[in-house]
Amino acid sequence: MAKVVFIGAGSLGFTRKLVRDLLTFPLLENTTIALVDINRERLSFARRMIEKIVAMGNYPAKVIATTERREALKGADAVCVTILNGRTNVWQHDILIPKKYGVNINVGDTRGPSGIFRALRTIPTMLEICRDMEQLCPNAIMLNYTNPMAMLCHAMQRTSSIRVTGLCHSVQGTARMLAGWAGVPYEELQYTSAGINHLSWYVKLRHKGRDLYPRLREAVATDKKIYNEEQVRNEIFLALGYYVTESSGHNSEYNWWFRKRPDLIRKYCTSGTGWNPGHFAYILGEYRKTERSWKAEVRKWLAQDKPMKLERGHEYAASIVNAFKGGALFEFNGNVPNTGLVTNLPEGCCVEVPVVASRKGFEAVHVGALPLQCAAITSLSATIEMMAVEASLRGDPEMVYRAICNDPLTAAVLSLAEIRKMVREMFLKNRAYLPQFKRGVSL
Repeated sequence: MAKVVFIGAGSLGFTRKLVRDLLTFPLLENTTIALVDINRERLSFARRMIEKIVAMGNYPAKVIATTERREALKGADAVCVTILNGRTNVWQHDILIPKKYGVNINVGDTRGPSGIFRALRTIPTMLEICRDMEQLCPNAIMLNYTNPMAMLCHAMQRTSSIRVTGLCHSVQGTARMLAGWAGVPYEELQYTSAGINHLSWYVKLRHKGRDLYPRLREAVATDKKIYNEEQVRNEIFLALGYYVTESSGHNSEYNWWFRKRPDLIRKYCTSGTGWNPGHFAYILGEYRKTERSWKAEVRKWLAQDKPMKLERGHEYAASIVNAFKGGALFEFNGNVPNTGLVTNLPEGCCVEVPVVASRKGFEAVHVGALPLQCAAITSLSATIEMMAVEASLRGDPEMVYRAICNDPLTAAVLSLAEIRKMVREMFLKNRAYLPQFKRGVSL
């Protein structure tokens, strides 16, 4: 019998999907599912939802729920993490303060000043989880879904013996989109994606051995509907020649080109893209809507009595756990340390590359060099992420400032003195959530 722990089980949509997928594997249908959250109300709803899935599938699984993380971790085989350290009333400062200085942010959970401060708040908690796992389930694997993915994984992989990888659905999600644009079945798509989380590139994109990029380039350049679906990413593709894995809203923040002037924001970042149009603070607004509506939505889901669809979805976690427990090998794109896997990205940074899951854990696949035009911006972002992690581990506010100085969007808008002032203000707002900076803020 496997034991899988969900830390941050109050992330109800994720927890529900991951458990549903898990139980579709015969090897895992009798899993002990341990739900952990510090919010008792959300934890109670999570338990009711998972118990309903178990009942509807007539699975022999066992469900437990607790606010005590260490209690749940005892004897675990796998740990899935979906936490948010500091809710939207904290997160909003990461976005609103840069906006006051002219740095316009769409999401703010992955990189840039807002992503870095989110990492600074979250790294101590992630390292505490790793220390608990080292004591209570040292042979377990951790599957992290929490952003900022690369910084959190880098911090854990650098300091802990636990086998950690980070999972993001952007690779398989974008691959499906590109298959549709190219007019080929997704199941027949052959691709290799490599880089860092949200800045990973399809260095190979083929159908039956034939390069799909010429067909894709023509579609993006000539079909207005396709171009408008992902304006930012399509502009990057037409310029650099390779497609990037994460949405236009996210990617509008990761470079110098789209959000540094109001006219560019109007042109590229307020329309287009089917999911995230790039509006200022778009995802923060979506979180706030969810905070107001989640109870009603969950109660409605629990009250439905019609048969529930229990088919497996497209997230990686369940297939990885199945492979780790002795099922079929599974290849996915995961976040792992760069041990020469991507040769023109910094050694030791967290890269997102093909990985094979098995009983042994994770075996990453060597990719080689990224195209130079892709490596330039990807290497810069990877280096900034390493600086931010170093700052957190050392409790060094000056290194935080230096990391943000190098952020492409911030540097395109602000002077060094303005960046220092902004970072000082962000530290003051986050002071209660940054225990690693014991000496206080001296910027």
